[in-house]
Amino acid sequence: MQTSPQIQGVAAGVPFVALPPADVSAATPVVFTWHLMDAPRSAVAMASALPMAGLPAWRVYLGLPMAGARLPEGGFDEFFRRASEDYVLNVAEPVTEQAANEFPSVLAELRCQLSLPDGPVGVAGGSAGATIALEVLARAEVAIDAAALVSPVTQLAPAVAANERRFGLTYGWTERSRAVADRYDFVRRAGELDAHVLLVVGEQDDIAFREPAAALHDVLGERSRLVVVPAMEHALAEEPGLDAAPQTPHAATVDAEFTAWFAKHLRA
Repeated sequence: MQTSPQIQGVAAGVPFVALPPADVSAATPVVFTWHLMDAPRSAVAMASALPMAGLPAWRVYLGLPMAGARLPEGGFDEFFRRASEDYVLNVAEPVTEQAANEFPSVLAELRCQLSLPDGPVGVAGGSAGATIALEVLARAEVAIDAAALVSPVTQLAPAVAANERRFGLTYGWTERSRAVADRYDFVRRAGELDAHVLLVVGEQDDIAFREPAAALHDVLGERSRLVVVPAMEHALAEEPGLDAAPQTPHAATVDAEFTAWFAKHLRA
């Protein structure tokens, strides 16, 4: 578990956990990471699961809308009510859009709050957080040099099918929700991803996450790397996944892959 000093705060309305590097220069990189909606499902939990302690960079973990400290009024019950009513339109779209929209302001405010240097920027995420990282990368409002994704939702429609299997529900697709799923199909939008991309999936994760990640790797070619972690499922931490917790063996494997990837592709 991460034992180095943490800085916790709020930037542009977004809760964050920041882990500073041992040494800071004018070109020190920064990596922004969005957590999962499964465990670890908060910024502080993600920071302990994937601390990237050996990386000579600032590591900043951002809280997702509708999760962790940003749960809607009514807490988990209200979140699940919205998700069961329409996961795509009530959760996937607003969470991704809000997080991507607020990122440039968060970055600007954190450059002031933490005196972040003007060095290379990386993005990372898990599951729904990976969708946010991909959307930020595709928008290119901020120059991104590298991305690392674990258990990623690289195509929304298969992930919805996985939720149907997991919860025994049938999602009623509409013209609008299909348009949203098409927008969050990053295999189709691979040409918009102008950075080196690491994709890490669990061998025991649902096919809805493994196959789209492999497809994205195939399209990106040499700009990407696909890692399959033996025996790993979707989550990276034990439940409930809200607080800092000991790093699991699978999370340690992912942490090492993320650290090596950013060390290679985020050179100051």
